[in-house]
Amino acid sequence: MPHSLFDPVQLGDLPLRNRIAMAPLTRNRASGNVPGALAATYYGQRSGAGLIISEGAPISQQGQGYADVPGLYQPAQLAGWQGVTDAVHAQGGTIFAQLWHVGRVSHTSLQPAGAAPVAPSALTAQTKTYLVDAATGAGSFAPTSAPRALLAQELPGIVADFAQAARHARQCGFDGVEIHGANGYLLDQFLKDGSNQRDDAWGGSIDHRVRLVCEVVQAVTAAIGAGRVGLRISPVSPANGIHDSAPQPLFEHLLRRLAPLELAYIHVIEGATGGPRILPEQPFDYAALKAAYRSAGGQGLWMVNNGYTRDMALEAVASGYADMVAWGKDFIANPDLVERLRRNAPLNPGRRESYYGGGAEGYTDYPRLED
Repeated sequence: MPHSLFDPVQLGDLPLRNRIAMAPLTRNRASGNVPGALAATYYGQRSGAGLIISEGAPISQQGQGYADVPGLYQPAQLAGWQGVTDAVHAQGGTIFAQLWHVGRVSHTSLQPAGAAPVAPSALTAQTKTYLVDAATGAGSFAPTSAPRALLAQELPGIVADFAQAARHARQCGFDGVEIHGANGYLLDQFLKDGSNQRDDAWGGSIDHRVRLVCEVVQAVTAAIGAGRVGLRISPVSPANGIHDSAPQPLFEHLLRRLAPLELAYIHVIEGATGGPRILPEQPFDYAALKAAYRSAGGQGLWMVNNGYTRDMALEAVASGYADMVAWGKDFIANPDLVERLRRNAPLNPGRRESYYGGGAEGYTDYPRLED
């Protein structure tokens, strides 16, 4: 029997009230990298989503790549997140924390002791990060700093940081975690040959390049249980200057390796993050990717993302192409997006100038239908 976008679904250990996810959205409003009361209001307003995935939460200071993003490694951060998860749960919602290490997409001013960012190889990301001027409080975008290549002996420590952040997430009330393996950040950098030019056991062959992601997933599922863990991937997105010469075999191999781990879901960004869904220069067969995962025994929900309209989402779920659909920017401007989609009501337009940094304006002041 076909499912509807608005039907309940079981995600790993958790029942969800619909098949709509709020995708992670960096908003740069966590002063001192600590989430505050405004964040609790923001997430609480959007609790109608079947699943909220939080903005990326760095697992360590080394994993921090942008100013004013809330981490998961200091006691004050955990206390701040507790307020967020309490607000979501008070509305009957479900929320996962996105575990984030940016790798080379960072700046020396954000790193411990002003050190260089880290990466699989010493290749600078062709992108920018968001910094805040300490004197004026004004935010602006600046080129990322040149990274250094991680030593092999440092990688087990990063795996351990992911596992510890997952435990921290559960400690402060999150229902589970999403491992950020997409958009040109550290795990994606190890996966793709445009950024990983190592010749050791962590680079070179596809089997070596998927190693770090597999070890992180294994450590996180061991820490909090596979039924509370998802993974986000972006096979062909060029976000943050990333690319791979052969993404189809790479990602099919990765998901076959992960299939036995019984993850709650796989979250797939189709095409270029926030851009075209189809890249003629790099075609990709997402149905074949899902088939590879299922044929290897993977049972996690299949969540799709990027440019989905209401009609596309309804068809994706009804046809069985996807189990869930995630929206990003539409959730910024529409705290009641689920109800608007249910009623086929008009959507509020987003105010791009307030996406990054600032206060309540453009964050918690968007009207609901009843307003």
